[in-house]
Amino acid sequence: MPEPHLNGAYYGPSIPPPSKTYHRPGHGGGGGGCCCNPFTCCCSCIFNCICTCIFQILCTLLVIIAVVGFICWLVLRPNKVNFHISDASLTQFDFSTRNNTLYYDLHLNISIRNPNKRIGIYYDSIEARAMYHGQNFSIVKPDPFYQGHKNTTDLNLVFTGQDSVQLGSEYNVEKDSGVYQIGLRLYMRIRFKFGWIKTKKIKPMIMCDLKVPFKGNGTFERTQCNLDW
Repeated sequence: MPEPHLNGAYYGPSIPPPSKTYHRPGHGGGGGGCCCNPFTCCCSCIFNCICTCIFQILCTLLVIIAVVGFICWLVLRPNKVNFHISDASLTQFDFSTRNNTLYYDLHLNISIRNPNKRIGIYYDSIEARAMYHGQNFSIVKPDPFYQGHKNTTDLNLVFTGQDSVQLGSEYNVEKDSGVYQIGLRLYMRIRFKFGWIKTKKIKPMIMCDLKVPFKGNGTFERTQCNLDW
């Protein structure tokens, strides 16, 4: 039935008001990936920036080190120092089975060649060990010295005395042949000098495997030694 105050017209049932919808920040749609926490976004940007800067600094340092190293190599052109046993004399090498004592008299001449034009070498200490089939039987320590550019230095090492060792059948075999297989090890502390710059001490070892004839049983052959850094 039409309402009296509507002048007899009927417009249907009343329409209820629309319900209100509430959106909580950070929940649901909207925003299109917008950062709702400015502090988190700021920290992430700072971290990425720091990592990028550190990476660029490291790359720059590596390039600088490589360039400096290449320039030093071009200027210095370092060459390997050569060690030779130029002469050897063995006048006594007797082993007593009664008390396991070796009596020896061995003279070695070492030739050290520094072929470098701009590099000098300080030999701060040298310990020379004479060995026979893996056993040390004598140690001598030459005086320290400096070796200049393109220089050859000769060291005379004298091993004489006696020592208690345990030898096997190889001694009798080599005694009959008149040639003994004797080893020499040089334990060194050296420094390099480039102009006014001196490096820290390094500890190379020189290994020489020799075939030394007993007196009157032949001539010693010049022998190349090996350098172990």
